[in-house]
Amino acid sequence: MRPPIHVLIIDDNPVQLSIREAVLRDAGFQVSIATTGPSALALLNAAAVPFHAIVTDHVMPKVSGSDFVRSLRKVNPHIPVLVVTGMPDIEAAYQGLDVVVRHKPLPPEELIALLRAATHSNGATAQAS
Repeated sequence: MRPPIHVLIIDDNPVQLSIREAVLRDAGFQVSIATTGPSALALLNAAAVPFHAIVTDHVMPKVSGSDFVRSLRKVNPHIPVLVVTGMPDIEAAYQGLDVVVRHKPLPPEELIALLRAATHSNGATAQAS
């Protein structure tokens, strides 16, 4: 059995966070959660197990998704990042940051497929369905 893909989900909305967490856990991913960019960066720095991908919201308190990704890219330029947002036209905020942007609602099947494809192409081991 292959080790699970470890994903960090960042969202200040507890409903969105718990739904994504449940969807990914049910699909066999190992999931950690954070509600702010700073807490996510702290988790990334303290993680005993490396993260293979990150799913983040764009609009969050303290630090926006794009600010979080800018900070992340200084220490990890290659980890796949998926931005899930309800805001239109945010792509310019992520220009040059190597992220995938998808708009809400994001069907669970698409979330799972995007993460499997991103982690497979990034060298992480993908878990079978």
